[in-house]
Parts: sequence; C-alpha cells; structure tokens
Amino acid sequence: MKNKSFEEKIKELEAIVKELENGEVNLDEAIDKYTKAMNLVKECSENLTSAQEKVNKILTENGVLEEFKVEE
Repeated sequence: MKNKSFEEKIKELEAIVKELENGEVNLDEAIDKYTKAMNLVKECSENLTSAQEKVNKILTENGVLEEFKVEE
C-alpha cells in the first residue's frame, strides 16, 4: 500500500468528520472512525513538523545545512 500524501490524509480526515457530524453512525463505527481520525491528525502533524524543520534550514555556500536565523 502506498503512503498517502498529506493532502489525501486531510481529505480522508474531512470525510470522517462529515460522517461523524452527520450523526447516523452507530457507536462502534463512530469509535473506529474517531480513532482513525486521530491517527490521521497525528500523521499530518508529524508531516507539518518535518516540513517546518526542513524549511528552517538553509544550504550554505559550502553545502552545509544550517539553521535559518532571521536577523532583526
């Protein structure tokens, strides 16, 4: 199974939220969907943290990655 993209995970999360808000899901199914949604939230959060760490680094002229610092 291929890894889902961030956007695919967000779409799946939105679909689950709509189903749960609909209120026509039985309790056991709602618990399963809630659990899946929380796992998707965790994965998306990890994706965002990883992206943020990559953006916060810059490649110096000699090819070394360094933390990006804003000088005020």
